[in-house]
Amino acid sequence: MARRALILVEGHRNGPLYVQAAQRLGLHPIVLSADPAGLHSLATEGIEAIRVDTDNLDALIRECYRLRATYDIGGITSPRESFYATAGKLCRQFELPGPNPTSIERCCDKFVQRQRLAEAGVPIPAYRLATNAADVENSAAQIGLPVVLKPAVGISSIGVRLCRNADELAEHTTHLLGGEHIWQSSPRILVEEFAQGPHYWSEIMGHEVIGIGTADFGPPPYFVYREFTFPAPLTDDEHKRIADVSLSGLRALGLGWGATNIELRWTKRGPVVIEVNPRLTGLPQVVQAAFGVDLVAEQIKLVIGDEGNLRRRRSQTAIARLLIADRDGTLDWIDGERQAAAVSGVVEVKFHLEPQTPIVRRGDSSDCIGYVIATSPTLPRTQKILKRAVDLIDWSIKPFPTRGE
Repeated sequence: MARRALILVEGHRNGPLYVQAAQRLGLHPIVLSADPAGLHSLATEGIEAIRVDTDNLDALIRECYRLRATYDIGGITSPRESFYATAGKLCRQFELPGPNPTSIERCCDKFVQRQRLAEAGVPIPAYRLATNAADVENSAAQIGLPVVLKPAVGISSIGVRLCRNADELAEHTTHLLGGEHIWQSSPRILVEEFAQGPHYWSEIMGHEVIGIGTADFGPPPYFVYREFTFPAPLTDDEHKRIADVSLSGLRALGLGWGATNIELRWTKRGPVVIEVNPRLTGLPQVVQAAFGVDLVAEQIKLVIGDEGNLRRRRSQTAIARLLIADRDGTLDWIDGERQAAAVSGVVEVKFHLEPQTPIVRRGDSSDCIGYVIATSPTLPRTQKILKRAVDLIDWSIKPFPTRGE
């Protein structure tokens, strides 16, 4: 009998979670990647990785047909949002459960996403689309500073910046259009009103809101996450309003298969949708720590056509603190992982980088060098546990040599 396999299109920092969950479900994970040697996060998992041009759908189809001669392909998915639509197309090709690729592509174009949400009456920030510097300047004038500039297509907060005055607006426009930013598509900039207020996210599976978390960012002008708390301390009315707006956004975009992560701000108008992401949250372990629901495993069950179980196993408060590089340079050393992990209530401590790794901060999610997750029955207690653990972690970043040294 052929071994049942799960095909993963490309890896990601969450790649090991998908591999481990697949193995627990009795599946053989196979990663298709344009650069298998670069899948450092999966190197210790001993999984099968195959080189293929993952930007070429026909090449992926051919490889999956080749694999089907040896394996029973149970499902196809991806840990990376930028390949969700591709995975959906492969699922259709092989008549496997999967998301609607058209809905995914529509959602991943932030301008199209904004249009669909606006047409459906979902509250969103004011926005304009710009393709050149004059468009950006005119759009910002119409909306009013401060504004947020972001690529219309992109992930991980890459190229996203708060522009508080004309100088910052001009500087970031030059960065985006002047050749520094690597575009995934034709250069199009979304100019958005800066919606001010606490930041929340809805974790959704299918059409069910699993829970609502809150998040804090590091200092502006960038939007680098610093901390996630799940569930967020909300009244029943606040929870209902955020959940209702989130599900309205889901329907407007034709989503509702598998995981969706919806980011919102609570403004003077109430909850306003900032972004709809057709994927799991970046740290699904936070949800698992709080509620005991393994969202990665549940997503894989959907992919392979198995029955899921979203029932809460516990009700705790979990907090994840992201460890953010504080300067550019070479990571000289990082220490305290074992000590922090030994603190009662700490669920996980993870360092992404090894010593002697160069660090160049970009003001996006790549600035994160690790994280700590803690949990307990109450928010104040979890905060104390987390502080105790984080205080045990330290690192040193050696400045890059200056010219002539």
